[in-house]
Amino acid sequence: MLDTHRPSPVRPASGGRPPRRLAVARRLTTVLVAVIVAVQVYPLLWIFLASVRPAQEFAAGNPFALPSSITLENFTRAFELADLPRYIVNSLIVTLASNVLIVALGMMAAYAIQVLGFRFSRGVLALFLVGIIVPVQVALVPLFINYSRVGLLDTYQSMILPLVGFALPISVYLFTSFFQYIPRETYEAASLDGAGPYRVFFRITAPLSVNTVVTVVFVNSIFIWNDFVFANTFVLSEELKTIPLGLQNYIGAMGATDWSATFAAVCVTVTPLLLVFLVLNRAIIYGLESGATKG
Repeated sequence: MLDTHRPSPVRPASGGRPPRRLAVARRLTTVLVAVIVAVQVYPLLWIFLASVRPAQEFAAGNPFALPSSITLENFTRAFELADLPRYIVNSLIVTLASNVLIVALGMMAAYAIQVLGFRFSRGVLALFLVGIIVPVQVALVPLFINYSRVGLLDTYQSMILPLVGFALPISVYLFTSFFQYIPRETYEAASLDGAGPYRVFFRITAPLSVNTVVTVVFVNSIFIWNDFVFANTFVLSEELKTIPLGLQNYIGAMGATDWSATFAAVCVTVTPLLLVFLVLNRAIIYGLESGATKG
């Protein structure tokens, strides 16, 4: 008689050590992440240390050395040399107004393209995506000519309108990618209950898009807050200068610059964005994952 008994396969013991290659890969990943974090954090740390370092020590000594003493006089001079509060207020006005328009227009456009759907909707989305690769410099001369004709030069609108226009493509893409993963059954149930497209948008789509809205606002706020091209082209008066333009006032005669006061001003202007990111970082990461990775 033949022995039909087959030995059972040997299972690897659970809880054993991971393979050597996997352990090496994890260590290399950890080192790579640490290097990236250090590269990103070091400039911010250096600017802060330079802003609390005495001006004479910074000018005469090694600018990369640690400060021998800490002083807040640089922040006082930063507010004395230029109208820093006015620059911050102007940047806030431009940033807030731009983000309101970007979120409203971008979400409604993505809702029409992805949820409602219409003929050639994919083509319209493709046109939006093409706008991502269009450089802002190509619009400066035409916008300047048109603004001068209609009297929009040296106004908040002259900065807000192009910022909104160039931020819409990536915003529409993020919203459209997120709307793909809202179940169609949700919209069908709302339609059976008698909800129209506007009610569905405000009662279902908008509340579900909070994390994506936070992501869109933060990503665009970085570029709007630091915008120099549009502000330098369309702003002519001191009263409407934003932070990037205002920092030019720290350059004195013959190019002499009070670097310690300049770094102090930079610290003041960068702090709001850092605080917002620290508070909303989880929502931002989730919005990027749901709007970009899934899309």
